[in-house]
Amino acid sequence: MLRSLSVKYSPLLTRIRSGGRALSTQPTSSSLGCLPTTDSPVVSKLAFFNSVTGDGSKIPSYRVLDGLGIPIEGAEVPEISEQFARRLYENMQLLPTLDNILYNVQRQGKISFYMTSHGEEAAVIGSAAALADDDEVLAQYREVGVLLWRGFTLDRVMAQCFGNHEDSGKGRQMPVHFGSKEHHFHTISSPLATQLPQAAGVGYALKRDAERRSKNVACVFFGEGAASEGDFHAGMLLASTLPSPTLFLARNNGFAISTPSSQQFYGDSLSARGPGYGVDTVRVDGNDVLAVMSAVKEGRRRCLEGGRAVLVEIMTYRVGHHSTSDDSFAYRGRQEVEDRKKIDNPITRFRLFMESRGWWNKTEEEELKSRLKQDVLTAFKRAETLKKPDLTELFSDVYAEEPWNIREQREELAGLLEKYGQVWEPWRNELKIFKDEGKKLSD
Repeated sequence: MLRSLSVKYSPLLTRIRSGGRALSTQPTSSSLGCLPTTDSPVVSKLAFFNSVTGDGSKIPSYRVLDGLGIPIEGAEVPEISEQFARRLYENMQLLPTLDNILYNVQRQGKISFYMTSHGEEAAVIGSAAALADDDEVLAQYREVGVLLWRGFTLDRVMAQCFGNHEDSGKGRQMPVHFGSKEHHFHTISSPLATQLPQAAGVGYALKRDAERRSKNVACVFFGEGAASEGDFHAGMLLASTLPSPTLFLARNNGFAISTPSSQQFYGDSLSARGPGYGVDTVRVDGNDVLAVMSAVKEGRRRCLEGGRAVLVEIMTYRVGHHSTSDDSFAYRGRQEVEDRKKIDNPITRFRLFMESRGWWNKTEEEELKSRLKQDVLTAFKRAETLKKPDLTELFSDVYAEEPWNIREQREELAGLLEKYGQVWEPWRNELKIFKDEGKKLSD
């Protein structure tokens, strides 16, 4: 009775008695069904895998231009005008000009901190050019080029770094922690990778907005070091299980401060993680501005059309130190960096491409560098003379209504300034750097 029931209700396996032995006839794969938690096919051959490519090969990197600025065989060069190419190049050249001056300004003690984009100009500007100006950007540290592309002025860059009264953040942030509501650029925060789950939330909010769901994406920049944080996985998981138009742009520049990428992951870098979250993924040569622009543009299109996340891994090299607090020659050779500057310079590569089209020449190169340097120095000299925000701003903005403890602190400081502000020389001198010289606090 039991045997007959088994045959009746188990169509996957027919048991046959032959010579006293139980035999199994293997059904076709289509009749095997699937396991409770997956729809993957059932097989009888044991096989492990350690690659998303299927044949064990590395994930390829998309490229348009070779190191000499020549389109590689089979590459589809984006259709861009001479005017647009010039805009790309000028913005790429502006970054090192700005970085060189502000790095030295920090060394002179005039600002407290700085981070450069040396070697990553194509990764930043190529991405910026592929986005809509009203896409929401959540950046890490090296994406000031996105703001500059969108019209953020050098005066505002300097205001933020100096923390003067023209800074929209009112001098409350560290230098290079930019933010601009006008330019859809969410304020940078120091803790590593916090912007990743936040971006998934922003993307989901865009998807719920009838006016923006098919128009804008949330774009988040991060380094491969940030991808070693738990927030990377939280952000990817949220954006894939609650589908949202969130574009993850990973700048893989080889180092998380002093930790090389070889010590951060054993698998095929970050691109191998995307399929694990069911996310469309591509790896691109980050020193090729045209390849970056094409990859990010296509990633953005997929985000909008599918309403789902996309991961773009941008392979580049951090030529500069991690920050002004770092000496990278303590953990990598000076010659290695110098070789990278010469062999695979993203600015040189695109300049060679423009020259081959007749869009650029040596005279224009010299004129551009001179003009950009003068523009940056002019903004720097102006920012240096501006005063800090009103001292009252120390107590404003955080709360809708001032709580009792903040009021007590404000009143205490006002009392101390009234008593000692004009008689104690250190305080008298310090108050002069504020726009109101502390007078509004006593009003």
